[in-house]
Amino acid sequence: MSNTPEPTPPGSNRGTTRIVAGETSKPKRRRTLEIGIAVGLVLLIGAGAAVASVVAKNNETQAAAATTPAAELKLGYFGNVTHAPALVGVSKGIIAGKLGSTKLTTQIFNAGPAAVEALNAGAIDAAYLGPNPAINSFVQSKGASISIIAGAASGGAQLVVKPGINTAADLKGKTLASPQLGGTQDVALRAWLGKQGLKTNPNGGGDVAINPTDNAQTLKLFQDGKLDGAWLPEPWASRLVLQAGGKVLVDEKDLWDKGQFPTTILIVSKKFAAEHPQTVTALLQGHEASVNWLNSASAADKATAINAALKATAGSTLPADVIDRSLKNITFTVDPLAGTYKKLLQDGVDAGITKPADINGIFDLRALNSVTGQKTSAAGLGQD
Repeated sequence: MSNTPEPTPPGSNRGTTRIVAGETSKPKRRRTLEIGIAVGLVLLIGAGAAVASVVAKNNETQAAAATTPAAELKLGYFGNVTHAPALVGVSKGIIAGKLGSTKLTTQIFNAGPAAVEALNAGAIDAAYLGPNPAINSFVQSKGASISIIAGAASGGAQLVVKPGINTAADLKGKTLASPQLGGTQDVALRAWLGKQGLKTNPNGGGDVAINPTDNAQTLKLFQDGKLDGAWLPEPWASRLVLQAGGKVLVDEKDLWDKGQFPTTILIVSKKFAAEHPQTVTALLQGHEASVNWLNSASAADKATAINAALKATAGSTLPADVIDRSLKNITFTVDPLAGTYKKLLQDGVDAGITKPADINGIFDLRALNSVTGQKTSAAGLGQD
């Protein structure tokens, strides 16, 4: 850049400052102005710093307030034996005890899609459900809706049919049921039928008609001969076998490596988790304690506790043989078996229930691992 002075515009007195001995080359007025500006800048910077400090403190206060324990936790689950960690955890006061001052309220659902709809609407904050509705919600929301924070149960789902049905081919032209369209058992049924060369569609058409039906209604329809079979979780699979004369055509555990597949998981609203991480940790403490109780209790004590919870939630208990058969088919675990989720997603795609998607980020197992002191893996699909 040149140091040559710019030409003085006509009529301007720019550049005419007199230099007098004992004075600087700047006039007093300008010095006074510059001093005033400098002081003003100092004051402005100081005021800005003060404002910034107040804003920062306010932000810190708001952040602290936003992550305090929730006044209330609204929890959803089903009246199924596969949801025993919730049934026992609620009825025995295990979860409420860990929540401390946070009030626990609960809501009972028949199937996962309804629970996810309630969670996304803010009617509940967390839920026990099957993995496929959780995957579908995560995909549809582009990862913004839910996080899977723990497993609850593995196993305990079967396709039970009339005695005269012996092969997949025998199902052509028949009518089957599942708990709800898009639910975990619904997806498993549709995906399995597709692998057998039998087509289905969501509106009930195809080679095999699938009617999503409430579990209790499914039992009655099967007993009345109006259904040929159903893919159901426990205790409903056992009820169709023991109370309605059905037989198992497919035990879902036979379709999975080592017989392990998630039947029930625990999810939480991402918004709730961000605002109340302490409450999520407390929920997981209660959940782990419930699973530990189930895995250490005698068969008789488990049956008694589960039946007491079912009596409170559904108004009736299960016969001893039904609950005994159900419990033999289920493993209770806090591990969500993350390694199965790519297949679960593909099953949903094959069933026409969801779309191909990236489900990386669906798990947040950090709080679970903090609670258990173990390293439950997210299998590269989230944080652990």
